[in-house]
Amino acid sequence: MIKNKKLQEIIDIHLQACIDNGLNIAYGEIESEMASPVQDSTKEYRKWLPIKSEITEDELQKFEEELGHKLPTDYKAFLQHKHFYELYISEASFCKHPVNKWNNYLKKMILDGWPHKYLIDKGYVHFADWSDWGALCFDTNRKTEDNNYPVVLWDHDRPLEIQEISQNFTSLILKLDNEHEETQKV
Repeated sequence: MIKNKKLQEIIDIHLQACIDNGLNIAYGEIESEMASPVQDSTKEYRKWLPIKSEITEDELQKFEEELGHKLPTDYKAFLQHKHFYELYISEASFCKHPVNKWNNYLKKMILDGWPHKYLIDKGYVHFADWSDWGALCFDTNRKTEDNNYPVVLWDHDRPLEIQEISQNFTSLILKLDNEHEETQKV
């Protein structure tokens, strides 16, 4: 429970930083529930605001069934915390997570992104991008309590190599937040 509370605090801080830095914009249509009340109609983009997640346990279970893999408990807590269009922590860029369409974006990242033979077919579930050269994935081959799989980094320039990044999703978020804090000190 405390870990989830800390996870939520970190996510909220980075979503607020996105807003404070004017990065909460999306081109094209956005979900009306997430639209900022202040919009510039002369711009091609729309401003969005994060909102409380509306994802139910049943929706998560259905998504897991379609995916063919159980999601980590701590990642499900992340999905059930807030909806957003952009979330960056250090070098990680998380999958778009808007209300009503979150599962479409996540399915596209996992199933229609990088070639199946390198990721999903090998049990690597892609959930975030790393800088502009890799994918952060859950390694579902290593079964753990609450499905809190290790997080690995896949480099598209070296598709046969996998590097373990953290022992689970919560430790990844803590590590990324720490890396972000260190870069802010410089």
